[in-house]
Amino acid sequence: MKYIDEFNDPQLARRLLDEIHATVTRPWALMEVCGGQTHSIIRHGIDQLLPEKLELIHGPGCPVCVTPLDVIDKALEIAARPGVIFCSFGDMLRVPGTDRDLFRVKGEGGDVRVVYSPLDALRLAREHPEKQVVFFAIGFETTAPANAMAVHQARRLGLDNFSLLVSHVRVPPAVEAIMTAPACRVQGFLAAGHVCSVMGTAEYPELAARHRVPIVVTGFEPLDILEGVRRAVHQLEHGEHRVENAYPRAVREDGNPAALRMLQEVFEVADRNWRGIGRIPASGWRLSDAYRAYDAEHRFDVTGIRTEEPAVCRAGEVLQGLIKPTECAAFGAACTPRTPLGATMVSSEGACAAYYLYRRMNGAPAPGSRIPQEEMNPVG
Repeated sequence: MKYIDEFNDPQLARRLLDEIHATVTRPWALMEVCGGQTHSIIRHGIDQLLPEKLELIHGPGCPVCVTPLDVIDKALEIAARPGVIFCSFGDMLRVPGTDRDLFRVKGEGGDVRVVYSPLDALRLAREHPEKQVVFFAIGFETTAPANAMAVHQARRLGLDNFSLLVSHVRVPPAVEAIMTAPACRVQGFLAAGHVCSVMGTAEYPELAARHRVPIVVTGFEPLDILEGVRRAVHQLEHGEHRVENAYPRAVREDGNPAALRMLQEVFEVADRNWRGIGRIPASGWRLSDAYRAYDAEHRFDVTGIRTEEPAVCRAGEVLQGLIKPTECAAFGAACTPRTPLGATMVSSEGACAAYYLYRRMNGAPAPGSRIPQEEMNPVG
């Protein structure tokens, strides 16, 4: 399969690993921002093949995981109301709110539906004019253009029974928050390629220069990640701090102009709360004044919900890269995919889910890697 198999080649992986081992002379800590990259790293055991001096820190790049608890509770409140069809991607249905999840609401009679696109929800609004159709619009810059297009189309079609519950977040302000945190250990970043395919790379050079960290835009296959690591450690070892695009097959410097125009029309930048992290200035989007009538939070008057995270769940520390999932006492015991305490255990991009799925219970090698580890054993 073009652009997949080519980036899982064991011989090329071995060469990249050899070069990384030959380059690293000092301890370094890199953060992969994206949860999809985290899953690829853990699935293939990439972190265990790198030099001992090189640590990969898992960042807050899981959109489900960083959706605040109060927004989850707002979704549950709206979804339980009569006359509402509540639409969401499937990975949100088992994310725990304060006392239940969307699956529970569905089981109790709420009309909760899994869709594969916000345009599916728009179609439901056209087919059911007697219902209020709400789409749960979460995610980073990657999913925002499609959600913007859906509400743009709703206004064009004159649909007054369609709205978005918006919880969009932006990566660059999160990088800023990470680098200014007192406990920060991050010395370089692997930036999310799909985000940059939409937004481009223009926001990153200033961050790299101000915080003196390399930022390498990276894909998601094993060779993508290894090439991103290789470029980042080369910069670190040579005292450099610039932005590099290691994902040119998908990312251009100016991003996707059509998507950017749609975002600028429909959304405006706003402060956002991140689950487990807190409020980050200018780190999200909300509907602009022209589209405020499609804001489900105001349409259903759920702006006053306040919540408190369970003390036993350390997902916030996992999201900030302060601990690994296995350092949480609840991991694999009180907290499992069947009995999750936090979103990091149920999301398809959550770090806790990756560690559990690939049996990283006690730091054991991950089984089932698509790249045979005996062929990737680096030269020490």
